[in-house]
Amino acid sequence: MRKKELKVVAAFHTTADAMAAEQVCAVHGVPGRLIPVPRTLSAGCGIAWCSPIEERERLVGALEADGVEYEQIAEVAV
Repeated sequence: MRKKELKVVAAFHTTADAMAAEQVCAVHGVPGRLIPVPRTLSAGCGIAWCSPIEERERLVGALEADGVEYEQIAEVAV
């Protein structure tokens, strides 16, 4: 069984917000990828940006600097 790692996950209300976050993270060099998330994490579009836990501050900073709205930021073991 694979060892689970703690990740930071940003969930979004709309798919457009998730896609905007992907572009913003690429510009700001925040590593990660879009992943599907269960409804327990997101009542929105069901897509989230997943990054290493140590990238939390950079992720939030990049999203807020570019005005990308997110539903919530959570720490999840994946």
